[in-house]
Amino acid sequence: MSSQKESTLRTLMVALIVCLVCSVFVAGGAIALKPVQVENRLLDKQRSILAIAGLGDPSLSGKQVKALFKERIVTRVVDLSTGKYTSELDPQVFDQQKAAKDPQLSDAVPGAEDIASIKRRERFATVYLVENQGKLEKLILPVRGYGLWSTLYGFMALQGDLNTVVGLGFYQHAETPGLGGEVDNPKWKSLWVGKTLFDADGALAVQVVKGGVDPHSPQATHQVDALAGATLTSNGVNNLLHYWLGEGGFGPFLVNLGKGEA
Repeated sequence: MSSQKESTLRTLMVALIVCLVCSVFVAGGAIALKPVQVENRLLDKQRSILAIAGLGDPSLSGKQVKALFKERIVTRVVDLSTGKYTSELDPQVFDQQKAAKDPQLSDAVPGAEDIASIKRRERFATVYLVENQGKLEKLILPVRGYGLWSTLYGFMALQGDLNTVVGLGFYQHAETPGLGGEVDNPKWKSLWVGKTLFDADGALAVQVVKGGVDPHSPQATHQVDALAGATLTSNGVNNLLHYWLGEGGFGPFLVNLGKGEA
């Protein structure tokens, strides 16, 4: 009997030692790879921004992406409460996603106003500008909101008139492949190019519409077809755009920038 107990104890000890050794290796690997993971996430974001702005090529190497981003993109931080640029934060290190979860840097969004289901809105946001001799050519805004299964994180690029869409794309989400995941479909993304956000009176008019856009409608310039079979994801895209382009998001900033007062 004692022999059996000793054998069982040895087996458990060996298993415990193996588990501890494996844990050390896994933890060590995770720590060692974290800087690489952070760097890759930054590179993916820069690649997405360049692509949305119509500047990047998917075949570009990481080194080329970094060089092109540094050459063509100006990064600024906006105080969403004032709708103006701020120098309080360094745009090169400010993490907007982390700020959204930090009570010191974000505010809870009242339920009635939280059409994008973001829960908390950061007080500051990073925007990206393409300029030519000091003149704004394109503006890239970060947007996010809940779809069917996940929060969609993406960017919308506008022409210098701050109304005409250059592109819309999402770099992070977990929507259903073949349905909500079609937000990644180049054909659907191309539908956004040339659309306008605001009507003649300056009211936000952009809309994702179910059943297809009527090309003869005067509203067609503001409308994009919903994703087939993905009503909730389409509604999510519509809602997140209305939130971030509205008063609670970049609305005041767009007004100030258009007046040259940002």
